[in-house]
Amino acid sequence: MIERTVSIGSANGLHARPAKLFAQAASGAGIPVTIQKDGGKAVNAASILGVISLGIEHGDTVTVTADGSGDDAEQVLDTLTELLATDHDNA
Repeated sequence: MIERTVSIGSANGLHARPAKLFAQAASGAGIPVTIQKDGGKAVNAASILGVISLGIEHGDTVTVTADGSGDDAEQVLDTLTELLATDHDNA
């Protein structure tokens, strides 16, 4: 397992649109991925409802974990953390 910690960049947190973008990317990753807010419960990152249920707001810190190893998992986490750090509300 590989994990990364990132601060949320979207001005309004992970509401429907950025959560959908993130969940779709996690779903297409080909490996199991979870997201966890500051020591809370970890949810399946490919589940938009699970992601939204965490109530993640701008500036919150989350941990994203990929259940894999090597370059594939690193690449998946690079993509997902970039999505989380980007402000999709000003795009």
